[in-house]
Amino acid sequence: MANFNIDAKKDMTYDAIVVGSGISGGWAAKELCEKGLKTLVLERGPIVEHVVDYKTMHWDPWDMELRGGLTPEEKKKHYKNIRSGWVGKDTEHFWADDESNPYTEEKPFLWLRGHQMGGKSLLWGKQTYRWSDLDFEANAKDGHGVDWPIRYKDIEPWYTYVEKFAGISGEALGLPQLPDSHFLPPMELNCVEKHVKERIEKNFEGRNMIIGRVAHLTQPHNGRGQCQNRNRCSRGCPYGAYFSSNAVTLPAANATGNLTIRPYSIVQEVIYDDAKGKATGVRVIDAETSEVIEFNSKIIFVNASALSTAHILMNSKSKRFENGLGNDSGELGHNLMDHTYRVGAIGKVEGFEDKYYKGRRPNGIYIPRYVNIDEKSKSDKFVRGFGFQGSGYRGGNPANIESFGADFKDSILKPGGWEFFITGFAECLPYHDNKISLNKDVLDKWGQPTLTIDAEFKENEKALNKQIQEDAVEMLETAGLKDVMGFDKEHPPGYGVHEMGTARMGRDPKTSVLNGFNQVHAAKNVFVTDGACMTSSSCVNPSLTYMALTARAADHAVSELKKFNI
Repeated sequence: MANFNIDAKKDMTYDAIVVGSGISGGWAAKELCEKGLKTLVLERGPIVEHVVDYKTMHWDPWDMELRGGLTPEEKKKHYKNIRSGWVGKDTEHFWADDESNPYTEEKPFLWLRGHQMGGKSLLWGKQTYRWSDLDFEANAKDGHGVDWPIRYKDIEPWYTYVEKFAGISGEALGLPQLPDSHFLPPMELNCVEKHVKERIEKNFEGRNMIIGRVAHLTQPHNGRGQCQNRNRCSRGCPYGAYFSSNAVTLPAANATGNLTIRPYSIVQEVIYDDAKGKATGVRVIDAETSEVIEFNSKIIFVNASALSTAHILMNSKSKRFENGLGNDSGELGHNLMDHTYRVGAIGKVEGFEDKYYKGRRPNGIYIPRYVNIDEKSKSDKFVRGFGFQGSGYRGGNPANIESFGADFKDSILKPGGWEFFITGFAECLPYHDNKISLNKDVLDKWGQPTLTIDAEFKENEKALNKQIQEDAVEMLETAGLKDVMGFDKEHPPGYGVHEMGTARMGRDPKTSVLNGFNQVHAAKNVFVTDGACMTSSSCVNPSLTYMALTARAADHAVSELKKFNI
């Protein structure tokens, strides 16, 4: 699809360099290319062309060895990833190899990575929600972390801009704590979800249950096909129905003729010129040959994902930045956040045995935050809040090993009873001592320092989780479900795969790494718009905010470039 710079020495200088091709990197590439900049995208892993390289997109369980399970060799290769429960034969090629990419856990932390063109945009859950001023003002109001340098009004038009291009399906609610997006028609709740929704909203004032807002097309959009309800999204969608860099932003960037992608490019550091007072390019290691190569550009977007971006900046040392590029504040690598996850309740729903649903909808329900949104809902147990995701469904009919014959074969084709579950996502506060650091004692296969991760959920997050489980049980019991069970997997950070905060935005260079336009305070031609830039974590999925921040920052970057300010 694109101009692939496989032989790096053919062209070494560009207008812009983008490190990473995931959700935010893809948007940076699109915006910069469309504004006329010759842009080089550096991708750590291989090329994955839309449709062409989705090798498992049509596989059924019987098409896979071990019915989709991993072999012992594959389990060894993904010895940390498999803790998530998401790595199977159908997706393991999209998850980074733990053996080649080691990291050290000072405390338990699951770091899930996608090293290929498109990154984790091929694997994400696609839940897309706007943040509100409840989120952007939280740090200033309760004193945790530092104040965001922006407010909702600054990013609101950019939310609309990216939503119109990406395609977000959902329904409007008019809630101040969850601003409505520019929506395509929503997916439909099934009969049990409608039943539970009615009971919850009737019995709990201020609680709403809606279909999830997702980056899935419910009608054709911008040349892409609508969702076919196969729920095989993480294998790559041949219809382009969900948002990924491969299906959406990178093709748009390529259409300009300004895009070059170089795969197998491990970015070692951003090069800073002390005399010029700005960055001049990046130094990469070719993952296949181990050759060290330098590329030059006027502006640089570092979008390698929250931990990898901080890793690159910490490794980018010069006389001016002895502790890492942009680290005058000492905050680089600190304030690591993730959402709490896998806590909630599940129960059985009686009746509806004559009802079913069509397809495998790749979406569920959402219950927006209802705690600590105003004085009436204020809690004295914790600060911030949580929301719920979940779904209603029918499982399989459990096979009875004593049965046999035609009746047995007929029985296993009949669906089981209805169940409904909800699981909470709670906000994690920005703690300075939740951090990453360079580990020079453990090197990767290219001889580079790896990361040591030292982070944990603390008392506020535990209090939120306790409330999540209590509320989940109460709502399901009140809704009439039977055999309701609360659960809390008590997992460490990382399982939410919403890492944020390691190069945070802020108003003061003494306490933050980036300014209000995502520029490194002391190196204005370096931008960070992935999860590393986040100043707090909210309790809603962050990827839509990354998209909007990236489009906004790219617009500012080109404007400043034209004015010769960077």
